[in-house]
Amino acid sequence: MSRFVIVVFLSCFLSSCATNPVSGERELALVSESQEIDIGRQSAAAAESQLGLVADQQLQDYVQSVGMPLARISERTALPWAFQVVDDPTPNAFAAPGGFIFITRGLMALMGNEAELASVLGHEIGHVTARHSVKRMSQQQLAQIGLGVGSMISPTLAKFGGIATSGLQVLFLSYGREDERQADDLGYGYALNQNYDVREMVNVFSSLQNSAQLAGQSPVPDWQSSHPNPAERIVRIEQKLQTLPAASSTRRIGEDEYLSQIDGMMYGANPRNGYFEANHFVHPELAFQLDMPQGWNTQNMSQFVVAGSPNNDAIIQLSLVEGGRSEASDAFFAQQGLSRGRVESRNVNGLGAVIGNFSAQTEQGMLGGIAAFITLANSTYRILAYTPAEKLSTYERAFNQSINSFDQLTDRDALARQPDRLEIVELRKSMTLNQFNRSYPSTIPLEELALINQLSGPESQIAAGHFLKRVTDN
Repeated sequence: MSRFVIVVFLSCFLSSCATNPVSGERELALVSESQEIDIGRQSAAAAESQLGLVADQQLQDYVQSVGMPLARISERTALPWAFQVVDDPTPNAFAAPGGFIFITRGLMALMGNEAELASVLGHEIGHVTARHSVKRMSQQQLAQIGLGVGSMISPTLAKFGGIATSGLQVLFLSYGREDERQADDLGYGYALNQNYDVREMVNVFSSLQNSAQLAGQSPVPDWQSSHPNPAERIVRIEQKLQTLPAASSTRRIGEDEYLSQIDGMMYGANPRNGYFEANHFVHPELAFQLDMPQGWNTQNMSQFVVAGSPNNDAIIQLSLVEGGRSEASDAFFAQQGLSRGRVESRNVNGLGAVIGNFSAQTEQGMLGGIAAFITLANSTYRILAYTPAEKLSTYERAFNQSINSFDQLTDRDALARQPDRLEIVELRKSMTLNQFNRSYPSTIPLEELALINQLSGPESQIAAGHFLKRVTDN
């Protein structure tokens, strides 16, 4: 290689490097700060539309009020920092590039005070300030990362149906051990700087180790999927705590403030947005029901319901579309690259429908499937069922069974079903968790009740005056 070529190569490489705001070292950065912010905004918009935010402005403002002071003392104060609570029961928190931080209500339910919240938000701030996602995107050249729907069906099938979780991939980047350690250390420092009791950080990690049972059917990965090695991290934090300097004043825990904010918060999956009972999907708010094939992987998101075959080679997707069924079906079958087969108007369980076969050419080959457009309560529901063309005969019966199962929901109990909610109870006398559950019954198992109260088990003794969480269906 000539000296001239070497100089040009080094110049191009160095132009793609930037100084890390935390370490001060030069590192590969194919994404500029302005691009980072743009990507973050897109990811934040995707999270809001595809996952949804908790409809409680007071809670949203509270989390913002805890996060902003931490961000203002970070190494990147000029970013457009924002902190929001995602309406998802899975315990997790994640950061989009550019300073857009999300925490799920599932993790909010698991924590017990403001110091714990500050440690989690500080950790996510650390990922942003150290540009961990930028580094990962640079290393992978913005490669797509499988998530949720993408992990249960092939990317080709997901993309064709318009359900690839575009914009969410960046939120769930997996970081290496060193990145996680650095984010832990940064979050620890941010929280300590704001006089939070950083000893509470250990409680969060300990609870999250046992939190997989709270995930349910959710597009959000559980905390351990995106934040590995919790046991090792607990040891590291405990070692740091041994060198914690004496406080000149009482460090802040903020139990009362925090619990008052989550009192009455929804707990677990929200049935008003639809739920699965085995393969049977029910949506109380929109008053419809649908069966997916037995044994298929199912997922309910804010914009669609989807089932993927065990072999990841077929998909059934339900969504609301604009216009009447005739208008919507005409627009679908008129798409470029799509060939329509036989299309007919008929009834499905007394509901007007337009149903037709189609084939579509993709970069990976020909797809074959069935599209149904069904009218219920002045809304049009589209059911797309498709697979590689050579496998259509294998799945056609299952496709038709699901389409023909779509019906109006009339069951009164299902229509009236409401979400469970957290209730904060102050103990008037000392008792065990078992005794508490007998006096204040919860709708969740006793082991789960112990988990969300950060207790070791049913026989844990709780002193009078202490606050405990319970879960009710009132």
